[in-house]
Amino acid sequence: MTSEIPVASGEFQAQNEPRTPRPGPTGEPVVVVDDASSMRQGIQKRLPARQRRRQLVGVALTLFAERGFNATTMDDIAEAAGVTKPLLYQHFTSKRALYLELVGEVGQQLRDAIAQAYAGAETARQMVEAGFAAYFRLVMTHEDAFRLLFGSDLPNDPELSGALRAVEEAVAEVVSTMIDAGLDLSHRRLLASAIVGMAEAGCRNWLTTKTLPANEPDEGDIALLARRLADLTWAGLRSVHRE
Repeated sequence: MTSEIPVASGEFQAQNEPRTPRPGPTGEPVVVVDDASSMRQGIQKRLPARQRRRQLVGVALTLFAERGFNATTMDDIAEAAGVTKPLLYQHFTSKRALYLELVGEVGQQLRDAIAQAYAGAETARQMVEAGFAAYFRLVMTHEDAFRLLFGSDLPNDPELSGALRAVEEAVAEVVSTMIDAGLDLSHRRLLASAIVGMAEAGCRNWLTTKTLPANEPDEGDIALLARRLADLTWAGLRSVHRE
């Protein structure tokens, strides 16, 4: 399974490697500036508006993930993208608008990946493991996206922090569809939220102990993590019953 979450515009590539477009949140490639000296000097490459927007989204994702919302400025994003701030404001009216768009798109990708994994499973046990695998694959491929959603530096702003909580709740809603056992809706959502929290905690553990470079997931690691958490989750779900 592949993901369309945007990645950094060259942040994880060797300095002299050729840079290639990578997929953005809506499936369009995030276009990067090929000339590193042009980026440092703030010289703009002419790009079609949609491609420029994808580039800006990719750069903003990296900075928000690394520094958090409060510590990142529109000046920082414009400088990292090699564009002027007025050009950045042509695409996004504010830092808030840019952040909210990123959160919404990354959250949608996460929900879609889990739902697709469930749809391809043949048994309930396979659904559990496939869901974890989809979650881990996205995180291992796009650490910036995970840090954007679940980083410790949450915005001190009710609207922005609410948008992040809404993503967690939406993912839990997808997971709740896997849980049956004749439970009422509130019971299923409680268990689903706990499962999402388990996946998040597992990802945090992997990020602190991993040895692979960023954005280079190992399918063996993904399968192992998914199986271990699925074993724990499935053992618990089998004992769930109506009260």
